[in-house]
Amino acid sequence: MRQIQNFNYRWAFTKEAGEIPTEIPASWYWVNLPHSWNNIDGQDGGNDYYRGTCHYAKKFEKTDLPEAAQYYLELRGANASADVYLNGKKLASHDGGYSTWRVNITEALEDSNMLVVAVENGINDRVYPQMADFTFYGGLYRDVNIIAVPESHFDLDYYGGPGIKVTPEVKGSDADVEVEVYLTNVKDGQDLVFTVKDAEGNVVATAKQGADATIALFRLENVHLWNGKKDPYLYTAEVELVENDEVLDNISSRFGCRFFEIDPEKGFILNGESYPLRGVSRHQDRWGLGNALLPEHHIEDMDLICEMGANTIRLAHYQHDQFFYDLCDERGLVIWAEIPYISKHMPTGRENTISQMKELVVQNYNHPSIVVWGLSNEITMDGKSTDDLLENHRILNDMVHDMDKTRKTTIAVVSMCPMDDPYIQIPDVVSHNHYFGWYGGDTSMNGPWFDNFHAKYPNIPVGMSEYGCEALNWHTSNPKQGDYTEEYQAYYHEELIKQLFTRPYIWATHVWNMFDFGADARAEGGEDGQNHKGLVTFDRKYKKDSFYAYKAWLSDEPFVHICGKRYVDRVEDETKVTVYSNQPEVELFVNGKSLGKQESAEHFFYFMVPNAGESNLVAVAGDCKDESFIRKVDKFNEDYILREKGAVLNWFDITEVEGYYSLNDELQEIMKSPEGQATIMQMMTSIMSSGEQETMIKPENMGQMMGMMGSFTMVRLMKLMGAANVQVTKEQMLALNAALNKVKRV
Repeated sequence: MRQIQNFNYRWAFTKEAGEIPTEIPASWYWVNLPHSWNNIDGQDGGNDYYRGTCHYAKKFEKTDLPEAAQYYLELRGANASADVYLNGKKLASHDGGYSTWRVNITEALEDSNMLVVAVENGINDRVYPQMADFTFYGGLYRDVNIIAVPESHFDLDYYGGPGIKVTPEVKGSDADVEVEVYLTNVKDGQDLVFTVKDAEGNVVATAKQGADATIALFRLENVHLWNGKKDPYLYTAEVELVENDEVLDNISSRFGCRFFEIDPEKGFILNGESYPLRGVSRHQDRWGLGNALLPEHHIEDMDLICEMGANTIRLAHYQHDQFFYDLCDERGLVIWAEIPYISKHMPTGRENTISQMKELVVQNYNHPSIVVWGLSNEITMDGKSTDDLLENHRILNDMVHDMDKTRKTTIAVVSMCPMDDPYIQIPDVVSHNHYFGWYGGDTSMNGPWFDNFHAKYPNIPVGMSEYGCEALNWHTSNPKQGDYTEEYQAYYHEELIKQLFTRPYIWATHVWNMFDFGADARAEGGEDGQNHKGLVTFDRKYKKDSFYAYKAWLSDEPFVHICGKRYVDRVEDETKVTVYSNQPEVELFVNGKSLGKQESAEHFFYFMVPNAGESNLVAVAGDCKDESFIRKVDKFNEDYILREKGAVLNWFDITEVEGYYSLNDELQEIMKSPEGQATIMQMMTSIMSSGEQETMIKPENMGQMMGMMGSFTMVRLMKLMGAANVQVTKEQMLALNAALNKVKRV
């Protein structure tokens, strides 16, 4: 029988090693897994987190392992590439930091053993991701195990897979279930015993056959469907490898029976019923931990997503922990799973896209929650598709369809990509990443854009794979695009909800992002090193008001929420107070006096509240109640104004000349002047061409990006460009400001 021994405890770690040691040096320090060496420097800004090779070492005795014929080292996440050495001998290498992989260590085992894993997250041109708006945390950041098996066992070598593949096909009220297993060193006289159990543990089907017949077929009558959040029912398939009535090895996998379609007019349909997918994207990292999460962190994330009422998650931009996919199966969340083929197509990275996609599909095939495989994200960031990019996508698309005939393929398309780019025609369905109302344009543009796409391509199912805006603890009664206030983020999502959720042809919407996440290149919003588009803060301690806007539309749990709890001091004599609720009617009381009741089919309630002295606010909706507090002040509280810490340059440090432009002006205003436009394009192209590292955006595509981000001031835009790998110095910013000071305003 196979035995799995966790190997997380007590590893020696260093960033300094050169050669593979035979003994653990005294200078190395001890860590337990999961571990990341970028848990701090990958989140503090500056785009200077350590990217290189680090070594993990562990000594163990063979007698510490279970008795077995074969031993495999299983690594569930080593970012991004790793080499395994046992007793000085190199056994394996692996490229791809988000999947499970295994190494047969049997032949290299000695009585006393020194295991070293060299992990590196450095810059290269072959392993994805290399360029993206998130931190590539290095480390052994998921479990490491030893799997002990007999000579004949279920396969452990093929792309990190579980050795079992379960394919249900619903037929009327029944389901045909194909269970296929993969074996290593099978011998004559060995048998396979298949057992299918329902969620209660009752045996519903069995079969026994020779081990040379690796596929068993079952008919489940009156099948209990996996029906999303309504009823995420799971069966279990168990298989034993038997010889002379002795069980040599055993494996099992849960599975769900369901069917779906994605209709270009009606959207997502689950088990024959309309099931609009409305949810979020999730990055896996955490404040102070990086990617080195424990089960309780995954559970907390899932609890928050379910509290909000989401029924779908885009697990971006890479393979997530198996523990989280299991949670998705159990909770009934519909999942988009993808590989980190992102931002920049690398002609030398094709083999890595293929291997990462094979690992994703093989390892996750049995999860009923997954309905689409994502081929790439924003891969045309630097312009239109190329022939090599198109060929790469066609290879992936065909390969996935060969490996999995039950699911669809998709891509996440960046806004700047032309609607008629041929790569949009490759997958089964598409989704777009649009930030109208944050990076450019305004919120009203989102719905009409989809109407235009839908009219032009009525046979392509289309969704919204990313949309959002940043918010920190800044506040105002007059929210404006680009101000990073919680109030603007709430307004933005109110508008997007009304536009997206009322268009049934949009097959899925995924907010970017459920949680703030590490992006060490970012320097904006007053807290460097993070992307703050989350509906919940990086530490998961605070749910922003926009979280409750979605809860009002998506959750069945009765609630009421007063917005602006962190915005206490207000100068106006009458102030707007927004309330969210999924109840049909809300009444607001101020110091015990009712301001009346409101009804809203959109779940958003707006009250104009007299602001004098101190006011206790109480919102009542049915049996639900929420309280808040505001205070009248004579002067606006400066603590609510964004003053970025650690930034290269702040708006109040910039020289302004009356009648002329400066970096404090919005890009769209400067672009009204031909001279201003030429000045910006010349200076920005020079800045982008001067960097040592390749950027996401080519200089020749600068105009397109500028057109998209017109609502940002130049100083904020230049700081934001760190996310695209463009580092702008203080001297360069001041030089551009001096040039703009000579351009007359239009």
